[in-house]
Amino acid sequence: MQNQTQASSYRSRAIAPIEGNATVNYVLPPLPYGFAALLPVISENALRIHYGRHNKAYVDELNKLVAGSQFAGMSLDQIMLATAGKIEHEKIFNNAAQAWNDAFYWRSLKSHGGGNVTRAMQPLVNSSFGDTAALKHELATAAATQFGSGWAWLMLDGDRLKVVWEFAAENLQRA
Repeated sequence: MQNQTQASSYRSRAIAPIEGNATVNYVLPPLPYGFAALLPVISENALRIHYGRHNKAYVDELNKLVAGSQFAGMSLDQIMLATAGKIEHEKIFNNAAQAWNDAFYWRSLKSHGGGNVTRAMQPLVNSSFGDTAALKHELATAAATQFGSGWAWLMLDGDRLKVVWEFAAENLQRA
């Protein structure tokens, strides 16, 4: 339940609709750091392309798709839950989910991040994976061996951590 509470808390801050004159638009949240902050792991150019083009494209397309629809003004998680698995709303789901996934991803990174887990989290990592090296290996393997695009997630499942992956825009919001 703790992971659901933490996820719900994050979701409410992800990409909220911003009310304008006659329409409701979703806006790309600003990065919490500069474009060079993730060097040498992620280049400034890669960050500019992924955030400024790809992530922005999901938000822009979502605005077009939901304008005047039953989904206008809903939060991203409400849109994802309402459209998940419904072929007639696949484009809306994909754009909302990718916008959410990217917003979560950017806020999960920090300059000079990585390294070891916190002292408080170490017992959970050890009981779930054996050690930090095994956790990093399992997460990297899930991300690198996935065919096509998608996401590898570290999640709390009861009292254990586990690594899961989702294809394309999928995420665990529909669970």
